[in-house]
Amino acid sequence: MSFVEHLNALQSGGPLSATLSRFQKLIAPTDQKGLESLAARSQAETRRNFGKTMRLFAPVYVSNECVNNCSYCGFSRDNPILRTTLRVDQVVKEAQYLCDQGFRNILLVAGEHPKFVSDGYLEECIEALRNIVPTIAIEVGPMEQPEYVPMVKAGCEGLVVYQETYNREAYGQYHTAGPKKNFDWRLDCPERGYDAGFRRIGIGALMGLADWREEVLHLAAHLEYLFRTCWKSSFTISLPRLRPAAGEFEPEFPMSDAEFVQALCAFRICFPQVGIVLSTRESQALRNALFPIGITTISAGSHTEPGGYTGEGSDDVHLTVKGRRVETEANPSPLAKTNHQPCETAATGQFDIADERSPAEVAEYLRSINLEPVWKDWDESILATAISPALS
Repeated sequence: MSFVEHLNALQSGGPLSATLSRFQKLIAPTDQKGLESLAARSQAETRRNFGKTMRLFAPVYVSNECVNNCSYCGFSRDNPILRTTLRVDQVVKEAQYLCDQGFRNILLVAGEHPKFVSDGYLEECIEALRNIVPTIAIEVGPMEQPEYVPMVKAGCEGLVVYQETYNREAYGQYHTAGPKKNFDWRLDCPERGYDAGFRRIGIGALMGLADWREEVLHLAAHLEYLFRTCWKSSFTISLPRLRPAAGEFEPEFPMSDAEFVQALCAFRICFPQVGIVLSTRESQALRNALFPIGITTISAGSHTEPGGYTGEGSDDVHLTVKGRRVETEANPSPLAKTNHQPCETAATGQFDIADERSPAEVAEYLRSINLEPVWKDWDESILATAISPALS
């Protein structure tokens, strides 16, 4: 039975497991004293299982072309925005810039458009990066299991796929065109990724699309299922909250800071070994408060537009209107590659960043609160070392 059937049974009133029952109690309404107690328990579990470490990663957006209409997303097909897709050599330059900042963990992100991100493009990007970036993951449109295999063989070890919302009715309202309309297809994606050989799998829900307690309970059910059935992989979860973006979507179900903290603590207490990811969507002040409590992986200095770090791709920035490329009188001029500063002709980002500190500033703050920033936690030679004794 796949998680689709498992979720259907759960949403039809099926019984909760002992873990999910405990989780449900932890996300019940509470007061300030109760929240502080949760935070203390969460911090203790984090130190017990992860020590005083904090992994750092950076997203590299390779394309903001998309065939889906998702009402909350800045990349949505019908949004009239500036778009571009980076060539492989441009992706390498973006990644090299991040490596110069210290990163050794890169997430390749793209909108879902088969014309631009297909025919071996991602494999080429991964192969070009594997010698400079030991940890590579992807966050792109869901694929069939055989399509993932070449990426794993090329050196990609991580797959990130967020369900956005676990509420079927809401999902249908927000996703009005494109392959992303298929709720079940997306829901089964982590299992297909596991079968393809990804060692790390990230799941999550986008907070603001449905009632937050319903969302995180079903995310917890998904995580529990994957821990049981895809046990060879490690898992991370994330609860990204909606940020301002093209299209000016207003969330119907905003999640407060206190509710956000409560949900994160519940995951840490019930799933003490899961990685919890916090992006630059959140403010500097809130991120600083959350770092010691339960977070294990963070981004820093992020850009959500292709070429955002170096200006690469600006030679083909173009406007699309309702999915069609619109030629303008003058092509945008390329960015100067000397100071890595954005300009008016840059491609449009997926959403606005809230914490704009540099990677160095974030790392310095982590050290000031007695946490150790970890830029690299994996190397291919680990596998070679593990295999060689068996061959001798």
